[in-house]
Amino acid sequence: MRASGVLRLLALVFAVVTTCMFIRSYISFSVKTIRLPRWLPGPATKEIRPVRSKCGLSKPCPGNFFAFKISSGAANVVGPSMCFENQVIMSPVKNNVGRGLNIALVNGTTGAMLKHSCFDMYAGDPNKLVKFLKEITEDTLVLVASYDDPGTKINDDAKNLFSNLGSTYAKQIGFRDSWVFLGAKNIKNKSPFEQFLKNDPKTNKYDGWPELLELEGCLPRKIP
Repeated sequence: MRASGVLRLLALVFAVVTTCMFIRSYISFSVKTIRLPRWLPGPATKEIRPVRSKCGLSKPCPGNFFAFKISSGAANVVGPSMCFENQVIMSPVKNNVGRGLNIALVNGTTGAMLKHSCFDMYAGDPNKLVKFLKEITEDTLVLVASYDDPGTKINDDAKNLFSNLGSTYAKQIGFRDSWVFLGAKNIKNKSPFEQFLKNDPKTNKYDGWPELLELEGCLPRKIP
């Protein structure tokens, strides 16, 4: 009887010891850090992309403002481009720019593109430009970018019409000058959105042309 009791006690001790070792081994395994081989993909991470402003502006425009960016041509090599509300409306890629003056008309209330055209001011007919400018309606925004030569054929009528759109430098435009401008029909004051560089051999960046100009900003929407 005593022998059987001893055997039962030993069996109980063995069971307890075995159980403790198993639990210890399990816990140790569960907390161990598992490293994946380098060739296996790690856990998926969400890519954080920077928020870009319309037309690539450095900061977004406030509500009820239009974002725009206008670039003149570079010499006679790279054509001008225009972006309005994140839509490229004229550019060499779109194949709708040309030598002279490139002009786009935009609805000042909705921001919708109305029409665009380019006028050759080196060998073209300046009266076509005058006709185009005279037909501009109220509340229309006018975006202008020069390319190569905007001034050889431009006449006084066209210069006066540009001045009425708010331009400060239109009457100075000459052979191979650089010019970017945003104005509007019957604007009360001169437009703050304009840049101009005279063709001057002493200061030209390119051989025979001044450097390209870029104009960007936020334009208040016309409230009907």
